[in-house]
Amino acid sequence: MRKNRLGKSSVVVSEICMGTMTFGNQADEKTAFRILDMAYDAGVDFYDTAEMYPVPPDIKYVGVTEEILGRWMKTKDRDSLIVASKVAGPSHLWITAPLRGGKTGLDRHHIVRAVEGSLRRLDTDYIDLYQTHWPDEDYPLEETMMALDELVRSGKVRILGCSNETTWGLTKSLWASDVHGLARHDTIQNNFSLNNRRFEDELAQACRQENVSLIPYSPLAGGVLSGKYNDGAFPEGARFTYYQHAPERQQQMLRRFVNARSIESVECFQAIAEEAGMSVVTLAIAWSKQHDFVASTIVGATTAEQMPDILAAADITLAPEILAKIDAVSKRIRYPMG
Repeated sequence: MRKNRLGKSSVVVSEICMGTMTFGNQADEKTAFRILDMAYDAGVDFYDTAEMYPVPPDIKYVGVTEEILGRWMKTKDRDSLIVASKVAGPSHLWITAPLRGGKTGLDRHHIVRAVEGSLRRLDTDYIDLYQTHWPDEDYPLEETMMALDELVRSGKVRILGCSNETTWGLTKSLWASDVHGLARHDTIQNNFSLNNRRFEDELAQACRQENVSLIPYSPLAGGVLSGKYNDGAFPEGARFTYYQHAPERQQQMLRRFVNARSIESVECFQAIAEEAGMSVVTLAIAWSKQHDFVASTIVGATTAEQMPDILAAADITLAPEILAKIDAVSKRIRYPMG
């Protein structure tokens, strides 16, 4: 599997990263181990988790994903794995992380508590990539970067990244690191897919100029690009089936991901994939990793049966004519997720 460098760092990772956010509720430990083994055997060496996983966040499960991943890591050579985790951050009321009484800021206290908890659950003495899960725009970025810099200097963390960040937040944090001589963000983990190309508007250029790598999550647009929500379907056990009866915030997310325009896009991409002789899942992941600002695309699964189409993308480079057809759909159905 092809490897790419994360930002300016020395860390090189497989171009597919195995996400773990379903492990512990939607996927039990036995299933998680099988998925992780399939990824590892296919050449994936990059694994992403977070202190508040699995999702949707629930006090009954919080931290279980890291524990499962930690137990699986014991079956492998630790040095062969690149492991990423995240400190929750405030979430801006989109979700409430069920950690530390819901008070999950990005000051030194919370960052230290978070990383110590993750190290304990993962049962390792270092994390390769440590990320802020949600930004705290009302707190001085310099203070956050100073606290994260301490983790790098102490050896608990190798490199840093951010997630769900804006162009302003990314560039401001890089400025703070430059001015104060601190470790910088080498990665940004944001939503990016065939149905959500907003990253290309501004953030992509910031990443190119500042040498920061995108490690996109949700390349299947929350599973919508698999086609399972076509024709008004809401499969049992699917995320957005659950969100139909969840609090209003989750219902807003449902309407953003599953709507007439997003489903129309999926149908168009399915036709392109079929003509190209591959599944739309494979097409979507291959497209995601085929960008100069992307280092590794984060994939997720709840069953082992989903993995072959996901992993097939590793061997595919989409031809220019296929990319042109994709762009034509994106131009006709602009921003289907808003």
